[in-house]
Amino acid sequence: MNFFAVLFALICEQLKPLPHGNRVHHTIIAWVRWTGRNFDAGREHHAGVVWAITVLGPAVLTALIYIALSHFSVLLALAFNVLMLYLTLGFRQFSHYFTDIRDALERGDELEARRLLAEWRHLDASELPRTELLRHAIEHSLLAAHRHVFGVFFWFVVLSTVALGPAGAVLYRMAEFASRYWAFKSRTLDAPTNERLMQLSRQLFGWVDYLPARLTATGFAIVGNFEEAVNGWRRDAKLWLHPNEGIILASAAGALGVQLGGSAAPGITPDRSKTFEAGSDAEATRADGSTPGQLPQLGHLQSVVGLVWRSVVLWMLLLALLTLANLVG
Repeated sequence: MNFFAVLFALICEQLKPLPHGNRVHHTIIAWVRWTGRNFDAGREHHAGVVWAITVLGPAVLTALIYIALSHFSVLLALAFNVLMLYLTLGFRQFSHYFTDIRDALERGDELEARRLLAEWRHLDASELPRTELLRHAIEHSLLAAHRHVFGVFFWFVVLSTVALGPAGAVLYRMAEFASRYWAFKSRTLDAPTNERLMQLSRQLFGWVDYLPARLTATGFAIVGNFEEAVNGWRRDAKLWLHPNEGIILASAAGALGVQLGGSAAPGITPDRSKTFEAGSDAEATRADGSTPGQLPQLGHLQSVVGLVWRSVVLWMLLLALLTLANLVG
């Protein structure tokens, strides 16, 4: 049933994607604000309470609803799986930015491409040269694909195998959103935020994302240039400050044969504050802290799309085989 739930959700999401700034997104923002306002008094020990209510609360509620529906009807349980996956998993939740940036660059409108990147990632991209603009578009789209598709996919499959339905998908998306929201609130909105809450949310999401990040990197290696992807994973992952991001991007850089990483202006993410000199002593690394490979070109954007879709097909085939084995067994 898991295979069909993911398949139907992806089809629905492609046919009718959630609009940008949809009601579900606003509801999640309101929920995170409410939990922070009512359960965070600024003390260090309050951070764990706020995180548990914010992230685990919706996941537990989702599991209870699924269990109740499964007692009445398998079809109702399947429909609930599809609905929750439609809300949490999919390319179209971020791909409009990627597509619009690519279209703007194809028209030669770099000003519009910079504006779109700034709107997407809340950063100042006005001074980025074309190569760096392409590099950021590639990196952010790869991380977005992981967080909107592969990470959700992994946790859905894991918890659904123990009869908790789409609770894993909700757990992952809420943990990822919480890790971004409180940091964004403090950095961009200049609003006071419990420092311990920001640190804890990032740390716990790092734990939640530990296995999905490595499976995503493995998928990129399998469907791309395997040898270079594995070499990049082992040699270049330390370029990025956050280990999970580094593993994904280093593997993808090797799989595509493109330079990623390098120095960046303050405030631009992914965080590149670790250079190769600080993070790796491999001879193959470059002085500017980027991975080996070609400079990012417009054609690499299409290569990223192909890499991600091949990875989706790979994991869907594996899930189909597991589902078939379960039915036969």
